[in-house]
Amino acid sequence: MAKFKYRMQSILNIRYQLEEQAKMEFGRAQMKLMEEEEKLELLKDRKEAYLEEGRRMRSDALHVNDLKDNRNAVLIMDEMIEAQKEQVALAQQVVEQARLKLQEAMQERKMHERLKEKAFDEFVKEENAAEGKAVDELTSYTYGQRGKEE
Repeated sequence: MAKFKYRMQSILNIRYQLEEQAKMEFGRAQMKLMEEEEKLELLKDRKEAYLEEGRRMRSDALHVNDLKDNRNAVLIMDEMIEAQKEQVALAQQVVEQARLKLQEAMQERKMHERLKEKAFDEFVKEENAAEGKAVDELTSYTYGQRGKEE
């Protein structure tokens, strides 16, 4: 039996590589998103600490400058939180784009794998047909030889 050789194997190999690259890119994008979300949580925690400090200052003796500083710190934290939310949204968009790219790479790979399977099935059919033809010829030859001997 002849050995099966898929003529587009190099393309399939490239598809495997592209899929692996897309997986890595998707993983990096998810890591970046997690980092941005963690930064956001840290900013929220920091804002909460400033708010708690402001509550504590109001319950103690009133120092107007300290209260103003605290209020400014809270306002700055609000701005930083909003900016970080934008960074999180951008990171989410990157993750979505990477996910779509990965999905497309997987579909392309699967398509080429199906083509390879069909080519292999066709190869097997051709080999079986050739083998059947060889058996028929051998049988005909053997039968023909017996007829000559009798």
